Amino acid sequence: MHAKTDSEGTSVDTSWAPRSPPRRPVYYVQSPSNHDVEKMSYGSSPTGSPAHHYYHCSPIHHSRESSTSRFSASLKNPRSLSAWKHVRINQDDNDDDEMDDDDGGSARNVRLYLCGFLFFVLLFTIFCLILWGASKAYKPEILVKNMVFENFNVQAGSDQTGVPTDMLSLNSTVKIHYRNPATFFAVHVASTPLELHYYQLRVASGQMKKFTQSRKSQRRVITVVQASEIPLYGGVPLLANAKDHVEKIAVPLNLTFVVRSRAYILGRLVKSKFYKRIRCPVTLHGNKLGKPINLTASCVYH
Repeated sequence: MHAKTDSEGTSVDTSWAPRSPPRRPVYYVQSPSNHDVEKMSYGSSPTGSPAHHYYHCSPIHHSRESSTSRFSASLKNPRSLSAWKHVRINQDDNDDDEMDDDDGGSARNVRLYLCGFLFFVLLFTIFCLILWGASKAYKPEILVKNMVFENFNVQAGSDQTGVPTDMLSLNSTVKIHYRNPATFFAVHVASTPLELHYYQLRVASGQMKKFTQSRKSQRRVITVVQASEIPLYGGVPLLANAKDHVEKIAVPLNLTFVVRSRAYILGRLVKSKFYKRIRCPVTLHGNKLGKPINLTASCVYH
């Protein structure tokens, strides 16, 4: 009975020998839990317990045993392990590629916006330079027409410190013709003081009023140049005897000033400046008081 039982057990063990199932492509493998591993270890023991026979008769445990054997074989097979790693690496690479594509699209949009902004700035700069260059062709036209000495007086006096000297007083007017030939901008006009010099000695001065000249227009500007009790300290020898014979004097003078014209073509962004330095030699004749002295051909402009 014992021998028969052993042969029957042997035949049973041989009949339940595990058969290798056909190989199928495996993409993802899940590791078995510890509880399943314990059942497999207990079922493979040679004791032939009821739990052992139940394990071999259960199709569920047979499937788990096959999965475990395939997982163990894949771990022992370097090619299977390499393929599994290759699948995981490819998936990670695809995720990284998608993230790189998103980052690349954002960077590309930023570059496009930046290039568009720089292109707009370049076009606007070129447009401003064209306007600025075109404005230089419309220089204001300035012409000093004449000058009239209204009165002239030299008398004895003293300066603020009490030093006795000759004192000069005069009153005159200067007529200036101003024209703006520009077709697309107005100009704002100002000037330095108009000064009369006897060599290096300033004997009279006056200030031209500021004004704005519209496009393609002109005007006449009259400025008063005067002096009131200017101490001479003997600096003008020709006036030493002018107190008694004013009609006989002839004093050479120089009228100097600078006219500043400023054009705002495109607001404060584009503006042009035009400076005109003017020097007009004029002679004060005592017998021509009240008469205009023509300066159209005698003034120097630069």
